Amino acid sequence: MIRGRSDLSGVRRIVVKIGSSLLADATSGIRREAIDRLADEVAALHARGIEVAIVSSGAVALGRVRMGWGDRKLTVHEKQAAAAIGQPHLMRAYSRAFERHGRMVAQMLLTKDDLRHRRRYLNASNTSETLFSAGVVPVVNENDTVVVEEIKFGDNDSLAALVSLLIDADLLVIMTDVDGFYDRSPEAPGARRLDVVEHLTPAIIQAAGGVGSSFGTGGMASKIDAVRISTRGGVAVAIVNGQRRHALSSLLAGADTGTLFLCSGDRHSKRQHWIADVLTPVGAVRVDAGAERALLECGGSLLPVGIIEVTGHFDKGECIDIVGQQGKPIARGLTNYNAEDLRRIQGHPSQEIESILGYMDFSSVIHRDNLVLL
Repeated sequence: MIRGRSDLSGVRRIVVKIGSSLLADATSGIRREAIDRLADEVAALHARGIEVAIVSSGAVALGRVRMGWGDRKLTVHEKQAAAAIGQPHLMRAYSRAFERHGRMVAQMLLTKDDLRHRRRYLNASNTSETLFSAGVVPVVNENDTVVVEEIKFGDNDSLAALVSLLIDADLLVIMTDVDGFYDRSPEAPGARRLDVVEHLTPAIIQAAGGVGSSFGTGGMASKIDAVRISTRGGVAVAIVNGQRRHALSSLLAGADTGTLFLCSGDRHSKRQHWIADVLTPVGAVRVDAGAERALLECGGSLLPVGIIEVTGHFDKGECIDIVGQQGKPIARGLTNYNAEDLRRIQGHPSQEIESILGYMDFSSVIHRDNLVLL
């Protein structure tokens, strides 16, 4: 686990996320020199035994340029069409860049729906492992051609964070067009780039306001959200200026490059990460003070006796939030009972479940192995 810049020399697997502002040009389309430069750096890392996956934006931006759609607002279907047009051009550029180093690239297109299903999540993880074993560079992007709002990651920063956990990376590097994370807008007088951030504070989250380029969908706020997801799972994050030559090698050499966000102390397992960061809650239960205390302080399971309200319509096995005394979610997990049955057994001790429902699959509503504190 990375706890300082000196630990960066020991990384063995990283995810590099590169944004549209670095890859796409409003007039000529793709910036081949940016992809060539990235391929050169990645090849140098491979020579040192470091495995790299690339999360690449740019498909929609390239398709937009190819179609002559400029920077006007596109409809959903136009964005999907632009992605379909731009994706092969983007992959051809990556393929040519890595062929110079004798490396193959592989395209991995994902939607959030792919990661919501446990089996498909594991399939994606196993595919990446096979590619790494074969010395192939995975190039990951959201499947914008078919994606709809309900299964959209939101931006490639979030996608990169989830990929970093999916492949058990040591480090996520977010390449952008600024030198790192600043305590205020980089253009503001007295703005200061942060070197190392140990914890995400309210001040840092507030300083992340703002928007990205006209080509991209994610500003600094989305990058901080990606930091939250990755570091909670034990993956450190660096935000660096991708326009600078040798940015990756300088970072891994421990130089004062970009901003490094350190890992939290309680690394989530893959299953916990899947529940907390990938699944979308479809309902909620509100619990009393005793149940809240048992969850937060004792690491217990959620029992029906502690539930005082059930909201939503959901089936057993689905993800629901657990709401505490302050009216905010304190945990999230996979329920052993559907909403209708939960309403019947809420407030009752576990030994009464069978007499009320006519069956008892589990004594707990959410077992602690399927529960993540938020």
